[in-house]
Amino acid sequence: MNDSVFRTRTKGAVVAGLPDQYENGKAARVWNQYIGGSASRTGVYKEWINQTLKKYGAQNVLDAACGTGVDSVLLLELGYQVWSIDASDKMLKYALKTRWERRKEPAFDGWEIEEGNWLSNPLSSDLNVPEGGFDAVLCLGNSFAHLPDFTKDQSTHRRAIVNFYDALKPGGILLIDHRNYDAILDTGKAPSKNIYYSGNRVRGLTTSVLRVDGEPSMITLDYSIDVSEACQGDEENDGIHQSSAKKRRVSRVRSTDSSGDGGAELEKFRLSYYPHRVKQFVQLLTSVFGEQTPRGVSGDYQAMSNLDAGSEVPNDVAYFIHWIQKSK
Repeated sequence: MNDSVFRTRTKGAVVAGLPDQYENGKAARVWNQYIGGSASRTGVYKEWINQTLKKYGAQNVLDAACGTGVDSVLLLELGYQVWSIDASDKMLKYALKTRWERRKEPAFDGWEIEEGNWLSNPLSSDLNVPEGGFDAVLCLGNSFAHLPDFTKDQSTHRRAIVNFYDALKPGGILLIDHRNYDAILDTGKAPSKNIYYSGNRVRGLTTSVLRVDGEPSMITLDYSIDVSEACQGDEENDGIHQSSAKKRRVSRVRSTDSSGDGGAELEKFRLSYYPHRVKQFVQLLTSVFGEQTPRGVSGDYQAMSNLDAGSEVPNDVAYFIHWIQKSK
C-alpha cells in the first residue's frame, strides 16, 4: 500500500526481491535535505575519522555506503584517495553531480563512483580496486543496520562483513557503526542527539519496535523533516546542495499542528533498521576478523573498554563506532 511516508529501508543493500526505496528520486531528495552536505558534518566527526585513518596509515579508502557522497567529499578534501559505492543510483546522482562540478580539482577528477552491493563479492565489479585491496573500508552513518536479517540467524549480515573483509588489504581497517539499539530497545526511544549531522531540519521523531515471537526484529523511526525555504540557509553554500536546493522541490505538507512549527513545510520520512545490540555486533565482527585481531569500540567518539559480557550498555550514548583490523 502506498502512503505519504518515504520508506528507505534498503540504503546500500539492494538484493534480489528487495526494491530500491529511492527509485523515484523523491525519497533521495528528502534524505539529502535531512543529512545536509559536507558542511553539516560536525567538527568532532571530521577530526575523529581523520585521526583514526591516519593512525593506521590509510590512504586508499572505500566509502561503502556513500549515499549522496557527503563523507566521500570530506575524505577527498582531507587528501585521501576515495572510491565510493551505493546501491541506489538516485542517491549516487548527487555524488556524480558534485564530482562533475569539481572535476577540475585533481582529487575529484580521480574519484571513482559506482553502484555496489554489500552481498556481492567483489562489492562492485566496476571499481578499479587498488592492488592488494583498500587501506580502509567505511560503512558509517548507521547504514549497515538498513540490511535486514533475511535468514533470522544473521548469516546475511555476516556475509556482508565477509565481503568488507575481503575488500581490505592485510592490515587494513573496517570502520562501521550503528545506533545505540540497546538503549532504544530498553527505553522505547531513540537518543535525540546526532553526532554526525549539525543540521536543524528534524521537527519530530517517533520510535516503533517490531517484535516477532517476542524478539525485536526491526526498529522504525518516523521523522518529520522541515523542507521549507527558511531552513535551507546551511545548504545554499554547500557543494552538494548549491543548485539542487534552487532547482528541485518535493511535495510538502504545511504544518498546522501545535508543535510550534507554525507554517513549517514538513515531509514524513521513515527509516527502518535491524536492531544490532553492541555486544552481539562485536561478536559478529570477530566471527569474521578473528578474536585476537586489534579492534575497539567508541561511544560517540569516546573509547569504550567496559563492554564485557557482564557490563551494562550506557543509555546516554547515541552511536557506537567499531573499528577492527584485518590481520597483516
